[in-house]
Amino acid sequence: MTNMSYDLAAAEKASAKVWVPLLAKYRDPSVARSLFEVLVTGGAFVALWGLAWLALSVSYPLALGIAMINGMSLVRLFLIQHDCGHQAFFKSRAVNDWLGRALGVLTLTPYDVWRRNHSIHHAHAGNLDRRGIGDVVTLTVAEYQERSLLGRLKYRLYRSPLVMFVLGPTYLFMVEYRLPVGLMTAGWRYWLSAMGTNVVLAALLFGLYLAGGLAPILLIFLPTTIVAATIGVWLFFVQHQFEETYWGREVDWQMHDAALLGSSHYKLPQPLRWMTANIGVHHVHHLYSRIPFYRLSEILRDYPVLAEAQVLTLRESLSCARLHLWDEGSKRLLSFRDARMLRA
Repeated sequence: MTNMSYDLAAAEKASAKVWVPLLAKYRDPSVARSLFEVLVTGGAFVALWGLAWLALSVSYPLALGIAMINGMSLVRLFLIQHDCGHQAFFKSRAVNDWLGRALGVLTLTPYDVWRRNHSIHHAHAGNLDRRGIGDVVTLTVAEYQERSLLGRLKYRLYRSPLVMFVLGPTYLFMVEYRLPVGLMTAGWRYWLSAMGTNVVLAALLFGLYLAGGLAPILLIFLPTTIVAATIGVWLFFVQHQFEETYWGREVDWQMHDAALLGSSHYKLPQPLRWMTANIGVHHVHHLYSRIPFYRLSEILRDYPVLAEAQVLTLRESLSCARLHLWDEGSKRLLSFRDARMLRA
């Protein structure tokens, strides 16, 4: 991974906050472009859903395969919802919010609950004293060593690939998101968001059942959702869980430094970059979250130093899955094995 650290031109010897006014000029969305992205992505999602439905009468494996491919369309719809949550996709707050709520039914994500938790993630990313909401649970080496044997086993299980990338995504989207987790006592608005999403989703599933029985639910809806959830969790994981990421205690933590240095530039090849709506340009997104995803490529073109900062390739990202503990001494994310060697 390319570790640019504070060799980032404009940020050298200064806070990463210097980038904020430079990036502000990219924040205005284009209505035409936003509508285009919704129509193209939504159209692909509906078309593949319809194709999978037709395939049910020909071959169940074929329908299943098309449904799994359609998971990428659902990922892209989630990322449009994500931009709506940041008020980045349209200039109108109402349009952003209602489009986000509608897409939240398809992505199984209660929009208002997710938006609030995600804003907490942006506000406290990389802050060791503000962990717990909207992030991947990450212990320091010292915290892990202080845990009981059972506590260590639980953390190892949580961070295992089986839980993190196989069971976890399905649990998160299909079970945890059915309640306003993290905001259970924060007011009726978040309960309305969760329950409203559940009611509309239940109605859609009931309609699917009446129209085609269990087959479209089991062979199209579930595979599409599970594939999208798995891809989404992986993307979120590698955006912050890399070796030279940023974590700091409250007294030293700075939000913009954490945004730039604690978020990767996941440099995916085309067409994966398009299919993931430039979410890999995560360091820029965290620096200025009001920028619509389709303008992030302009920033990389205009500021090559950002294009080369925090680069994580597809091949390099695979090694991130073995990193589990933050070492406050070396300021690196370590594997369990490397953490053990610190004590030797």
